[in-house]
Amino acid sequence: MELQVINTAGKETGRSVVLNDQIFGIEPNDHAIYLDVKQYMANNRQGTHASKERGDVAGSTRKLKKQKGTGGARAGSITSPVFRGGGRVFGPRPRNYSFKLNRKVKALARKSALTYKAKASDILVLEDFVLEAPKTKEMVAIGNNLNITNKKSLFVLPEENKNISLSSRNLQDISIVTASRLNTYQILNAKKIIFLESSVGKVEELFKV
Repeated sequence: MELQVINTAGKETGRSVVLNDQIFGIEPNDHAIYLDVKQYMANNRQGTHASKERGDVAGSTRKLKKQKGTGGARAGSITSPVFRGGGRVFGPRPRNYSFKLNRKVKALARKSALTYKAKASDILVLEDFVLEAPKTKEMVAIGNNLNITNKKSLFVLPEENKNISLSSRNLQDISIVTASRLNTYQILNAKKIIFLESSVGKVEELFKV
């Protein structure tokens, strides 16, 4: 697939970039996408939820009443879950939700997600640009020129750029990521993906597993 390179004013530069079919034109694997997104979301879970079971609740250990002869059920502790203020039965405990996913499966998922975006014409190639200082209004102007206002957009940079990151930090619909940190969830969550011209080759180099 061949895409025209545009500048920050939204005009074509006359140059074009050919997207590698091994990255942007494969047969998508939906199950690999599912597993990769599931792992990403699981890894983001804190897992700090907890509740007090009967051994954690403060209360006397005295037997409440005699074992027999009361006509009611046996009761041995005020912290029993059947009493008000007692412990919770099988309550949540802190745990780690993360799980392992093979490197090739993750690569397949990313390539599948990029293929879906390429087929939907949701990928733009923007010529490399620099910001002399953090200026949010400059990123807003670029978004307007690219016609991505009010659309979730992901800018893929070849490497970290402090000024661009700070300029977009306050914008709700624009996210910034480097090529090496690009993941399946971010690709699918964005309506438009804007690759800087030099980041296309970087992505193809990283994802050619």
